[in-house]
Amino acid sequence: MKILAIETSCDDTGVAIVENGHRVLVNLVASQEKLHATFGGVVPEVASREHLKAVFPLIDLALQKAKSTPKKIDAIAVTVGPGLLGSLLVGVNAAKVLGYLWGKPVVPVNHLMGHIYAGFINRPKVGLPVLALVVSGGHSELVLIKKQGEYKYLGGTRDDAAGEAFDKVARLLGLGYPGGPAVAAEAAKLQITNDKLQMLRRRGIVLPRPMLGEDNLDFSFSGLKTAVAIVVANSKLHPPAGGPNDNQVRAEIAHEFQSAVVDVLVGKLFRAVIQYQPKTIVLGGGVVANRELRKRVEELAGKHNWRLAIPDFQYCTDNAAMVGAAAWHIGISKNSQWYNVNVIS
Repeated sequence: MKILAIETSCDDTGVAIVENGHRVLVNLVASQEKLHATFGGVVPEVASREHLKAVFPLIDLALQKAKSTPKKIDAIAVTVGPGLLGSLLVGVNAAKVLGYLWGKPVVPVNHLMGHIYAGFINRPKVGLPVLALVVSGGHSELVLIKKQGEYKYLGGTRDDAAGEAFDKVARLLGLGYPGGPAVAAEAAKLQITNDKLQMLRRRGIVLPRPMLGEDNLDFSFSGLKTAVAIVVANSKLHPPAGGPNDNQVRAEIAHEFQSAVVDVLVGKLFRAVIQYQPKTIVLGGGVVANRELRKRVEELAGKHNWRLAIPDFQYCTDNAAMVGAAAWHIGISKNSQWYNVNVIS
């Protein structure tokens, strides 16, 4: 079964063709990153206009690259939320038009489900139940999938998501947009030793690990961002121009912030695994492209003999392949009774 998938939830226009939920025939992304970098973040109206320009040419290109035709497509999948309203409308209306013209069913897909099922790509046999940690710009959630179509929300952020905190801390440090890669690159400049760690603590560059010690599976990163702002003020940084010692201090703060976020995410994940004993742990979302997070989870999985599914880097950030994968699993969970195009209003 071949599914043409469309993703326009934020600022990346994605089109993919996915076969049987795990084999990606083509996965195309038109990025708006450079355009929005000039504003320091995503401008919703600009994003929706760029989606309008890109979506149908990208669909044509995807069919060409996959050497496919509308007749060979079995269904159309599209992200219906959460996301920016204007951006979502572009993708949904494109899917409805194609569904009508091609006579194909349309499958509405939740964006977070897409991030979860990104871990199923290239893995045709993922053992259930699955415990999923979704970490992105707008979400930090733990979800349990007992069987296809049966999902249990275990916990999530009470305020800022981890990815949002990365963006805001990058702005505080004068590192630019997008914040996740910028903070990670800055943190990587610092080679931490025990002596250097003690030095950082003496200088007061020690950040909290919010809610890590609490007996729940929720997250909170707003206070961590505020703690960074206080450290930046006390360190007398001058972003983006910088003073004589700014480069070293900036790297130290970035390293400590990244360590704090990873400590919290890994700690909560470990608590959830102990509590629910899943067969497979899946990570998903843009923050999963963070190498330190991947490394820490992989080390923990090796130590405790967990079965782990982490998406390739190209499937961590917003893309349509994950939407196609999710749509197929949604379909089989409903005994292949695909949604009619008119279900999306």
